[in-house]
Amino acid sequence: MNEIIDLSQEIYEGMPVFKDLPQVKITIHNSHEKWNGIKNPATITPAVHKLELGEHTGTHVDAINHMEIQHKGKSIDRMPLSMFYTDGICLDFSHKNLKELIEPEEIEKACSKANLEINEGDTVLLYTDHYRRYFNTENWGNGPGISISSARWLGERKVSAFGVETMSPGVSGISNREVHHICGEMNFTHYENMINLHKLIGRGRFRFIGLPLKIRGGTGSPVRAVAVFENK
Repeated sequence: MNEIIDLSQEIYEGMPVFKDLPQVKITIHNSHEKWNGIKNPATITPAVHKLELGEHTGTHVDAINHMEIQHKGKSIDRMPLSMFYTDGICLDFSHKNLKELIEPEEIEKACSKANLEINEGDTVLLYTDHYRRYFNTENWGNGPGISISSARWLGERKVSAFGVETMSPGVSGISNREVHHICGEMNFTHYENMINLHKLIGRGRFRFIGLPLKIRGGTGSPVRAVAVFENK
């Protein structure tokens, strides 16, 4: 059997979200007791939940129309599914400290160390161990991220996407806005809030799957991202 590694956070009420994005709210819309006509039940068993959350909640992918105003119309439902079903590699940047930038030469060095190459169409995952160290702490929003130069470097290699454990692909206030702009300009995307990337280090290539919901006009979508290692 193939080995499937879950790369996605849980979605739950009270989870951390980026800055002013919508807070997650989960309520019971219908219960089995209500359906069965039980009045004043001692317990309530959910049959249907009502979810209230933003498109950029938890582990998610950004649509091109999220990047800048001129990309209006390039919504998540119009992006080719091939962008979300790719070959993948994971590179080790666990030595990086809070708010440090990852530069192109460091990506090249990480590829060489792992004996991997970035191919056209790949999804490149960047392991920083930020999730295990800082999730839901005061430093959760202060993670490392890629530099402006690295975003352009990845775009020049025509990747489908890259993925990070942090809430933003760049460092907020330093490179994050520009990284988004470059993704839009060069027509590739990124995943945020990934987990379990430590389980991919040293294992070579894998199948990456991060399919979004088909949200009409959507600027992004939560995903159930996975890495699949095929048994040969």
